[in-house]
Amino acid sequence: MTDPAMQQQLTIFFTRLARRVIEVAEVVAVGGGSIQPTYRATLADGTLLFVKAGTPDQMGRLRAESRGLETLGRVGALRVPEVLLLGGEGRHSYLVLEHLDLVPGAAGDFSRMGRALAQLHRAGAARFGFERDNFIGATPQQNSQTDLWPAFFRDQRLGPQLGQAAAGPAAGAWLDDALRIGDSIDGFFPGYQPQPALLHGDLWRGNAGFLKDGTPVIYDPAVYFGDREADLAMSEMFGGFAPEFAAAYREAWPLDPGYAVRRDLYNLYHMLNHVNLFGAGYVPQAHGLIKRLLSEIR
Repeated sequence: MTDPAMQQQLTIFFTRLARRVIEVAEVVAVGGGSIQPTYRATLADGTLLFVKAGTPDQMGRLRAESRGLETLGRVGALRVPEVLLLGGEGRHSYLVLEHLDLVPGAAGDFSRMGRALAQLHRAGAARFGFERDNFIGATPQQNSQTDLWPAFFRDQRLGPQLGQAAAGPAAGAWLDDALRIGDSIDGFFPGYQPQPALLHGDLWRGNAGFLKDGTPVIYDPAVYFGDREADLAMSEMFGGFAPEFAAAYREAWPLDPGYAVRRDLYNLYHMLNHVNLFGAGYVPQAHGLIKRLLSEIR
């Protein structure tokens, strides 16, 4: 069922930016927007658009997502939705993207995605971090640029999440164990010196899909330059991708043997973020990762 208020607001928004009347014929809320509401908008000429809406004070979040999509799109390794418009109207801010019809992938499609991700990761940079801070879900994500990856991950990934957890309702003795991980961060990188790779940053199965011809698509990024293993680690969370994905990636660019341990380190960041966003129900999983990591440094 169309949303009349949003339909009117988007018509005004599109018309103002285009300086000609662009009528929105239908606006339908779509699922998947756990952080911000999302809509499929149909223009009078039949054009379909994907719209992510927010309040005016969430424009920074939408701007950061737009910048991340544009950065990924320039590489051309994986298809990303094209950014069409970014701006505000009335009580709303909007990120308007091309609408892509996504379908479940076959085994060969996941292989294609794995090879394409390896190609994306070969787009490097001089330093770790990014040109601007952004967001992981609704959580601010720091990206100050540095030459030192372990310190970057400790200070700009684990540290802020642990600080937020300590100030929140999920605080508890389990955080004392978590602090020991940061103190021992260098111990997880024996003989391994990652180079800055362009990362999606939030690469789980809910942020990827396929076009009907099998073209892999990624979206909802939290882009920065970091250890490529961080993307691979997250791709194994929450059900993961089909096994052909990891096999194709490793064939294209083999992983260091230490990945098996660092996978838990990198996924601790995302699990802590779930604790902070969604509550103490994720503490047992976070603490399980922490205990496994501590067993590696004793």
